[in-house]
Amino acid sequence: MRLTTRSNLAMRVLMFCAVNPGQIVRKHEIAVACNASENHLAQVVNTLAQTGFIKTHRGRSGGLELARAPAKIGVGDVLRSFEGILPFAECFDADTNTCPLSQACLLREALMDALEAFYTSLDRKTLANLVEDNAALEAILHMDGGKRGRICAAGGKVNTAS
Repeated sequence: MRLTTRSNLAMRVLMFCAVNPGQIVRKHEIAVACNASENHLAQVVNTLAQTGFIKTHRGRSGGLELARAPAKIGVGDVLRSFEGILPFAECFDADTNTCPLSQACLLREALMDALEAFYTSLDRKTLANLVEDNAALEAILHMDGGKRGRICAAGGKVNTAS
């Protein structure tokens, strides 16, 4: 299984916001820190706002922030909001299914069980679980006036030199 780019970006946006609590963050800041396209981020931010994970603020000093505490944002819920709209396999969508094996194939049931186990596992994790006590993540994503820590390739140590 592979997550879509949008799901991956959604989690990056939420982690960025969680590492910078109480601050209105801008899409450009997230794009730079997370190595993402602002165009892709715009679509993701729109979905995150529509599903109630973030609040957006318009205007010159606008941006976005978490709509609720990180402990109240389930990873499974976020990924379902992005991945759940796509059928996992052709046979999962009765309207577009053209598979000739549908009536006899047991793979669909096995895939459904696996997908449920995947989401059940993610339902045990919150955004808080991903960011709290994660100094390496904070060094990468924390906004500190332009001086941002970097993770060194050797040993995962934080280097705060700019």
